[in-house]
Amino acid sequence: MKLLTKAIEEAFKKQGDTSEKSSKDIKVICKFFNPMGAGTWWVYERLDDDVFMCFALLDDPMFAELGSISLSEMQALKLPFGLGIERDTSFEIGEKTVQEVMDEVHKRA
Repeated sequence: MKLLTKAIEEAFKKQGDTSEKSSKDIKVICKFFNPMGAGTWWVYERLDDDVFMCFALLDDPMFAELGSISLSEMQALKLPFGLGIERDTSFEIGEKTVQEVMDEVHKRA
């Protein structure tokens, strides 16, 4: 599966640098997940060709955190049955803000 589309690339450019924005003003651009278990990444900024800023949720909301991920590492990850990290194709660009995702995770904790 192609993790990035042209629409996603354009959304990253439009959103730009989020370092001075509040979490309620930062739109989540795309969502990646591990189809075999732990790992959901709500991606909101592209730092360079390979690194993205994201809100990550690892199976248990107690371990949720903001951080960065590497696209090349995600693409290189080989899971059982020929699977890899996938993009949630039902997630709409900008559907949620980082604050909304954090609030949802907090409610589940």
